Amino acid sequence: MMSFLWSLGAFVVALGVLVAVHEWGHFYIARLCGVQVERFSIGFGKPLWRRTDKKGTEFVVAAIPLGGYVRMLDERVDEVPAHLKHKAFNNKTVKQRMAIIAAGPAVNFIFAIFALFVMYLLGLQTVKPVVGQVAPASIAQQAGIIEGQQVTAIGTRPTADWEAVNLELVSFIGQSSVPVTVSDSKGNTNSVVLNTTDWNFNPEKESALVSLGIQPYRPDAKLALAVVAPDSPASEAGLQVGDVLQTLNDEPIESWPKLVEIIADQPGEKAVFEVQRDGQTRTIDATIARRDTPQGQIGYLGVSPEFEPWPTGYVFVHQYGPVESLVKAADKTWRLMTLSLSMIGKLITGDVSLNNLSGPISIAQGAGVSAGYGLVYFLSFLALISVNLGIINLLPLPMLDGGHLMYFTIEWLTGKPVSEAFQEWGFKIGGVVLLMIMGIAIFNDISRIA
Repeated sequence: MMSFLWSLGAFVVALGVLVAVHEWGHFYIARLCGVQVERFSIGFGKPLWRRTDKKGTEFVVAAIPLGGYVRMLDERVDEVPAHLKHKAFNNKTVKQRMAIIAAGPAVNFIFAIFALFVMYLLGLQTVKPVVGQVAPASIAQQAGIIEGQQVTAIGTRPTADWEAVNLELVSFIGQSSVPVTVSDSKGNTNSVVLNTTDWNFNPEKESALVSLGIQPYRPDAKLALAVVAPDSPASEAGLQVGDVLQTLNDEPIESWPKLVEIIADQPGEKAVFEVQRDGQTRTIDATIARRDTPQGQIGYLGVSPEFEPWPTGYVFVHQYGPVESLVKAADKTWRLMTLSLSMIGKLITGDVSLNNLSGPISIAQGAGVSAGYGLVYFLSFLALISVNLGIINLLPLPMLDGGHLMYFTIEWLTGKPVSEAFQEWGFKIGGVVLLMIMGIAIFNDISRIA
């Protein structure tokens, strides 16, 4: 329950910030262009808080935190007195109207740069992308990638950490090869090519790395418990943080991976552990829980181990001065924008399945997880969602900012506005398309939970 409330709270904060940023873009440029803004609302439905400023704009925080809007004076929907006609949105030049509409997505991109700028100033701890294991007969092994090599670039883009590696690999979905640059412990570099003609990548089941046969390096797990999940089978049995597991059902535990394998193969079975606690040997009786996965039912205990220390130099911090932070923030925002556009194109061409669309539930889970890791991770999450919000709003669907820009562009080129009938027809089609996309995304979210 606490996890749900945390995710919900993080989602409301994230969505509130991003909606406020987006709508402020429309609001600010509208006022610069002399448009009378009637209402600036964060959320829909019953107002929880409201205030009216000296210029007559009502600022509202409403009960349903799933969006927001800026309502401007407009003769198409309002009876506008003669003395206010010059402040109506529809009476502004087409370029002014285009600027007002484009400002929302533009500010989303600017906010992403700002969030990443702060993130780089504060510092983000991460690890070098060193290969741990390579699966036999995998795409990675066939290309010549071996354990201990560091992935330094995918294509022409440098990869300082695993996040960068994953982002760049995803950009190659649908292509027949992926050029990769690797280096060994002595600094010798080598270029290899992954043959991805038969690359079967399903983000629902595994990461891009695992699908290629690569397991990132991480220190070996000890048999001492670092985490015992609340309300888990381990917690109910009495296992505690710091316990050192010695035997399972009178058999010595060889390693943590072997233990995980045994637990996964025995859902619903009884398990008797011998553990070392405070210098004494204790016997703990547990029942392995059942967990449903796409591959079938597996056992679940609810514990995580301590790990050996990272080798010197493997862990580092992305932290820079103001100028370099701004440069890196702008570069990453641009990369997120191009990748978002690329993924939309892959959805259209079928290279990426519609099953990969995510909706508000997945976003809420992502918000909760990132917020749990700390402020810098939450800022990174906000930047990603802000970029995607900006890109989606620029799609040429009449219900979105991009649809309005499409109509205004036609007006600018032809010298006359698009007819009301044509706009109405477009809004209906756009609304149906958006409902279909949201329906698929929410269905995918529910399927993942189920």
